[in-house]
Amino acid sequence: MFASPQRAQAAGIAAGYLADVVLADPVRGHPVALFGRGASTLERLTYSDSRPAGALHTGALLTALAALGAFTARATTGRRGWRTAATAAVTFTALGGTSLLRTGDRMATLLRAGDIDGARTLLPALCGRDPAVLDADGLTRAALESVAENTSDAQVAPLLWAAVGGIPAVLVYRGANTLDAMIGHRSPRYARFGWAAARFDDVVNLAAARLTAALVVVCAPVVGGSPAHAVRAWRRDAGRHPSPNAGVVEAAFAGALGVRLGGPTQYAHQLEIRPTLGAGPAPTVIDLARAVRLSRAVQAAAAAVAAGLALSVGRSGRRAFLRR
Repeated sequence: MFASPQRAQAAGIAAGYLADVVLADPVRGHPVALFGRGASTLERLTYSDSRPAGALHTGALLTALAALGAFTARATTGRRGWRTAATAAVTFTALGGTSLLRTGDRMATLLRAGDIDGARTLLPALCGRDPAVLDADGLTRAALESVAENTSDAQVAPLLWAAVGGIPAVLVYRGANTLDAMIGHRSPRYARFGWAAARFDDVVNLAAARLTAALVVVCAPVVGGSPAHAVRAWRRDAGRHPSPNAGVVEAAFAGALGVRLGGPTQYAHQLEIRPTLGAGPAPTVIDLARAVRLSRAVQAAAAAVAAGLALSVGRSGRRAFLRR
């Protein structure tokens, strides 16, 4: 009785992942962009330079997404085909892994050709750093670190939440991650208003970041990397990073690729001095291309893990029911 919904959920996760591989993000009318516009409209009413106002703003938006997800899940209960389709659609909407890979590949191509202006123009599609102050080496490091971090944020985390929480959890996760990107930074306007969004995003990414790092260890040989070095960098360096999640993933990537990440990081609103991650030389364009391939392998492994986890949750629920 409990197995069929979980099979539908696993099938929906697999279908959503495959749709992202084939289609990537739609250029127009992306639901995440629509959510962002709605959040910006609401901000005009809720903004105040305070943490409580930001918590109200974040809570209202995420509660609305949770309600939408719960309604969708309830409406498709007992309809396996509909549940599979709904899970696939929501998972596809939440994923951004293929767009990340394509942007990383494009960045590597531009840097390899010496097109620094083109690389600077493309960088905002990957991260919020100030491209005007970056040379080729800085652009390479920024792109590689963004590919690493977003492997978790844009792909592994939504797959994991789809497996353990279904449609409502995926919607809430993607909303939280979007709000973190919009208001969860330390600019003068959002240092207090965005605090709740940033902290909630940290919480919902804790497990996914560590799963991502574990998959980096497993997949390191795909790009000629070292699982042992990935584990060593993860254990030694991750805790020194200001983010409890980005440091874990970036350190694992640095160790797997045999490069050194971290150092001065210029954002539009401030300069941050990041700790060193990994013990190798500074990354090259070749290493950026390897990071993209490693990310692709991790994303595929995460999809398999998520589908298997969805089935495992279903079997556990059935066993618990039968023991009653």
